[in-house]
Amino acid sequence: MTMAMANNDHVSDLLARLRNAQQARFEQMEIPSTNILHGITQILKEEGFIKGYRVVTEKNASRLRIVLKSTPETGYAIKGIRRMSRPGRRLYVGKDEIPTVKNGFGIAIVSTSRGVMTGEKAKKLSIGGELLCEIW
Repeated sequence: MTMAMANNDHVSDLLARLRNAQQARFEQMEIPSTNILHGITQILKEEGFIKGYRVVTEKNASRLRIVLKSTPETGYAIKGIRRMSRPGRRLYVGKDEIPTVKNGFGIAIVSTSRGVMTGEKAKKLSIGGELLCEIW
């Protein structure tokens, strides 16, 4: 049995695993489930970057099983990912500072006082927060 390393930056871990799974041409992947990762995964599904996901509970730990979205013509739906706020350097933005990603073809994911949401939704609700990542 292998011991799992303790991970302090779950968002970076999710983004790295997404990149790696696409590079290895996987159809699905699994990550440990946390509230913030569940929120990010829900946004990725709503915005059409992944086919779907579900929470898998095994013994006393729950995991997110993510099904990646790809087509033979265009490849994977996620073309690029950029982590913005990191544990060593948090990046907070006001409602007017939320970036537009790739002229509207991508999304910014923001952690706000009302939960994790897209940058567009945060702008509509006129609230800022921690800019977690950009996906296009």
